[in-house]
Amino acid sequence: MSRTMTRDLTEGRPLKLIVSFALPLLFGVLFQQFYSFVDTAIVGRFLGAERLAAVGATGAVNFLVIGMCLGLCSGFSIPIAQAFGAKNETEMRRCVWHAIMLGAILSLLFAVVSALLCKPLLRLMNTPEEIIDDSASYIGIIFAAIPCCILYNMAGGILRALGDSRTPVFFLILASLINVVLDLFLIIVCGMDVAGAAVATAVSQLLAGIGCVIVMIRRFPVLRLNRDDRHFDPVLAKKMLGTGLPMGLQFSITAIGSVLVQWSVNGLGVNAVAAVSGAVKLSAFFACFFDALATTIATYAGQNMGARKLDRIHQGLRCTAGVGFVYCLVTFGVVMLFSGPLLGMFIDANAAPEVTTMGIQYLTINVAFYIPLLFVNILRLSIQGMGFTRVAMLAGLSEMIARSAIALFVVPAVGFTGACFASPAAWILADLFLFPCYFQIMRTLRQRLLPDTEEFRNNANIIHLHKAA
Repeated sequence: MSRTMTRDLTEGRPLKLIVSFALPLLFGVLFQQFYSFVDTAIVGRFLGAERLAAVGATGAVNFLVIGMCLGLCSGFSIPIAQAFGAKNETEMRRCVWHAIMLGAILSLLFAVVSALLCKPLLRLMNTPEEIIDDSASYIGIIFAAIPCCILYNMAGGILRALGDSRTPVFFLILASLINVVLDLFLIIVCGMDVAGAAVATAVSQLLAGIGCVIVMIRRFPVLRLNRDDRHFDPVLAKKMLGTGLPMGLQFSITAIGSVLVQWSVNGLGVNAVAAVSGAVKLSAFFACFFDALATTIATYAGQNMGARKLDRIHQGLRCTAGVGFVYCLVTFGVVMLFSGPLLGMFIDANAAPEVTTMGIQYLTINVAFYIPLLFVNILRLSIQGMGFTRVAMLAGLSEMIARSAIALFVVPAVGFTGACFASPAAWILADLFLFPCYFQIMRTLRQRLLPDTEEFRNNANIIHLHKAA
């Protein structure tokens, strides 16, 4: 098989492979967060706490729709990674073609429907009237630009499935720098308000996606499609949707709980919304490391599942957990020491001291529970990488149940402090489901795949020789 610019994760030391693959991904995820981070910082510092609340109030709705798109892209990349690990070039190219076609159709559908429904969704979420117009202006543009989002994430997912975690990062860094310039230009110079931040994000994602596609065409001979590869196969399309839709639904199901939490926070007033907006952006920034580890273990598990190397999957998961555990401890120390100055990037403590205090409380409680979040990410993506996307979707259901219970019963009873524990409760409940599922899946796969393993075949040959003698 042609291996130009690709990386085989089925051979070599798991820890070294995982770290070397995850580091470029980490930079990519950080810069992807940088879009949202810069939007929020510029809006908060230049337009004030009310505009910050307007952008923050869209977070859960954004996660509901964009999460579905990201899940689809991740799900479509799993059969590609498995075919690559199995050294089946033809099947891999056919999966790539079907991923592109399905992604294009679904991106247009999502863009039209979500853009039309954004304001009704914001009203259902109890968004304060004084910020709802700005919120709708921001999220409407983000939704209309869903094809740009899917373009980058689909192209990046295909490249990562082949072991290239660096190319998507390169273009994302470049696009992030453009995003910063456009943010400042559109908001400060052109006076576009929060709409300027949304336009900057959309344009930046479009440029990152185009860059990835150009590299795929020019530098990956293994991805050059012939006429047979471009033949539509309903069976393969069903298989791709069978991995993509459950992952997308997992994100959306999880987001339903987040929508309810946002609804409960919106009912606490603009100060609570602004505090959560700043704290969530920081928490998401710190959690980028978990996203990088999760994407790494998904590709690693997918390739090794294709190569039928189950023991390597478990070894890789243990290495990933060890690296993540150290990161959790370091991050907690940083937040305990510097949470105030960090939130100061979004919120002027002198102008809004109550917002700053609430933001510190929210951030500290969430970071204290990062170890459960670590395992939610790596266990779920390991299971998905092995092809059990429907099982992993149930973990999202667990998160939804926990967040919904907090939003409906705890926040009305105890107020803002209750909202601070919504995500930690969701992570813990998801882990209680994922741990037994993972071990059960590994036991099942070992029983199912044992006759096809090299060790079994070698032992069988030895037994056959003894009998012949």
